[in-house]
Amino acid sequence: RTALITGIAAGMGTAFAKAFVEAGATVVGTDIDEANGRAVMDDLGPAAHFLLGDVARTEEAEGLVRQVVDEHGRLDILVNNAGVTKSLGFFDVTEADWDRINAVNNRGLFFLMQATARSMRDAGTGGRIINVASIAGKGYRGTSNVAYAGTKGSVIAMTRISAQQLARYDINVNA
Repeated sequence: RTALITGIAAGMGTAFAKAFVEAGATVVGTDIDEANGRAVMDDLGPAAHFLLGDVARTEEAEGLVRQVVDEHGRLDILVNNAGVTKSLGFFDVTEADWDRINAVNNRGLFFLMQATARSMRDAGTGGRIINVASIAGKGYRGTSNVAYAGTKGSVIAMTRISAQQLARYDINVNA
């Protein structure tokens, strides 16, 4: 199987990439942090490949899917892990903060999920989409900021609706 994993330069993304390689998948990892992203994927061996990309830019997200399919012949699994936040009080969230958090955590996640699902549907192979959510999306009081919590609530809702709408194509969507 071929998996595309976003946000692989650190943390959970690195752990996901390692786990998928260990399970025998070909892994294409993407991140905006080229140096750390390449280092992570290089450490994982020949089954791991790096693509520089910013999922917040819709055309880049769609291009990532095309490139994975062109280079590996298929895309079976998407792990929508890329996400951004920072610790901000209610009155400290700026329009720029709001826009960046929503661009990555919502818009990027959705359009990458859409491009991936379209590829899976058109190939007739089905597949798996895993969206990384957070307890912040269910109102966790200790969240980093209200904008982040809103995006993760949106991830939960988008995942549920996408699972219902994509099941007919044998595309399983979870968060």
